[in-house]
Amino acid sequence: MRIFITGEKGQLGQALQKVLSEQGFTLLTLPHKYDVADHHIVQQIGDLSPEVVIHCAAMTHVDGCAADPDAAFRVNAFGSQNVAHACMRSNADLVYISSNEVFDGQATTPYNEASEPNPINPYGSSKRAGEKMAARYQRKIYVVRTAWLYSAGGNNFPTKILAAAKANKSLRVVQDEISNPTFVPDLAAAIAKLIKTRAYGVYNLVNEGYCSRYEFAQEILRLNGLADMPIEPILLADYQRASTVPPFTPLVNIQAAKLGIQLRPWREALAECVRS
Repeated sequence: MRIFITGEKGQLGQALQKVLSEQGFTLLTLPHKYDVADHHIVQQIGDLSPEVVIHCAAMTHVDGCAADPDAAFRVNAFGSQNVAHACMRSNADLVYISSNEVFDGQATTPYNEASEPNPINPYGSSKRAGEKMAARYQRKIYVVRTAWLYSAGGNNFPTKILAAAKANKSLRVVQDEISNPTFVPDLAAAIAKLIKTRAYGVYNLVNEGYCSRYEFAQEILRLNGLADMPIEPILLADYQRASTVPPFTPLVNIQAAKLGIQLRPWREALAECVRS
C-alpha cells in the first residue's frame, strides 16, 4: 500500500513512518517543503498516486490559534480541504487526524463517536471545520479523534513537566481539565491497523482511561522517581491563557474496538514511554 503522510516531521508523523515502514508499506514523500494551505499541493500529492493519505499536518498550538484564528482556519480547515481534493484526484483513502477539542467539555461522561461536536475555541472550531470540509469532498475518510498526544523526547506535556521539575521550578497544574493522555506510538499502531479495514467513519483513538492534568503530572513525576516533588493543584480559572479550554473532554473508543482495535490503559503506556 502506497501512503503519503502530511506533517511527517511531527511526533505523530514520525511514529507513523516508523510503524508503517516496519510493516512493509511504501511511504511517499515530496522532495521539497510544502504548505497544505497552498492549493498547488492538490496536484503535487495527486501526482504521487497514493492509496492512502494520512493528514497529520495542522496548526496545533491552541493559544496560537486563539491569537490568530485566520491562520488556524487557513491551515486546519482549508488545508484539509486541499488534502481531500488531492485524495479525490488520486482516488486515495483519507485519514484526518482530529481532536478532543471539537467538544465543549460540558459533558459528564466521555464522548463517543456519535457525540455532537460543539467547539468553544478557535483551535477546536478550525479542526471541526476541517472534519466537515474533508468529509464533504472525500467519502473514503477515517476521522480519527485523539487527545493529549505525547512521545519520548517530544515537545509535550510530560517533557515540560520534567524540565520544570529538574530546574526546581514550582509546579502549578490544573486539576479541572480532564482527558485521555495518548502515547503517540500506540496511536500510530492503531492507525496502521485501521487503514487496513476500509471501514470508513469516525473513530476515537486514545489510550484507555482518563485523568486530570494534575493527575497526569503526578504520574509523570512518580515514574521518574520524583514523587516527592510538590505540585500545587490549581483551577483553569487560575491559569491565564489566550484560549478557552473545554474542561472535560475524555473520548471513549467504541467503533474501533468493534474492529478489534484498542489502545492500552494510559498509565501502562506512560510507563513504557518513561522506560524508553
